[in-house]
Amino acid sequence: MRLFAAGLQAELARKEIEITANAAEIHAKTLHIEKLKMQLAVLRRARFGRSSEKLDRDIEQLELLIGELEEEAGEAEARDAAAHRNAEKNLDNPSPPRRHPVRKPLPPHLPRETLVHEPACTCPGCGGTVFSRIGQDEREVLEYVPSSFKVLVHVRPKLSCRGCETIVQAPMPALPIERGRPGAGLIAHVLTTKFCDHTPLHRQTGIYAREGVELDRATLADWVGQAEFLLAPLAEAIGRHIRAGAVFHADDTTVPVLAPGLGKTKTTERGRLTPCRAAFSSRPPRSNGG
Repeated sequence: MRLFAAGLQAELARKEIEITANAAEIHAKTLHIEKLKMQLAVLRRARFGRSSEKLDRDIEQLELLIGELEEEAGEAEARDAAAHRNAEKNLDNPSPPRRHPVRKPLPPHLPRETLVHEPACTCPGCGGTVFSRIGQDEREVLEYVPSSFKVLVHVRPKLSCRGCETIVQAPMPALPIERGRPGAGLIAHVLTTKFCDHTPLHRQTGIYAREGVELDRATLADWVGQAEFLLAPLAEAIGRHIRAGAVFHADDTTVPVLAPGLGKTKTTERGRLTPCRAAFSSRPPRSNGG
């Protein structure tokens, strides 16, 4: 028993070291993001001072870079939270301090749909069936329906057993982001709009603002990072399925991409039909992308 407890303590210590290292990495990325935001503010002031296509391009690239860094920070935070939850299953340990962002109330003009989650009709304490309502918990979740927003209000009545005063309440349905406001449909829409419709997050904020919903880029980037962490196993499974074939196909058209440090873009060619074995060997076929 002592050896087992010592093993758990060692595993927990290793997890805590890993979480501390990840926290330091997130802090460094946060400082880098703030630096980029300052540069972005300077460029915006310069743009309003004089019209310049180059300044507009620089601002666009900085917006994209900041969004990517904020997404990575959100994914790292989700990974740390998952690692700590796994450690808590083996040994009781207080949860690490979480960021508490200042959240604006959801717009009152959005339509509300109330979902009532009734608890079980039988008291788990004594088996009684007569209850008295003593209150309820409400939680607003911002959801997205194509071309419109709506707010889902999850109502979970609290019932008290008249026989033994045991309090029963239905559990809160699982959400993609724990303690978050976005519903699954909204997250799917943000991801589809970003990766399939090629609409950057800072442009999506303007689109949603026209509906009277204020969602800044940092919030959307955090959602994207959390979703990337959740979808990683699915992406890995798709990758294994693709690599199991004899060949894989990629578009051979050229694509302009940002060249860091050069202040301009470069042209990248995508791969053509490429043998899977060669594509994942130590010496990949000659190609600038794929």
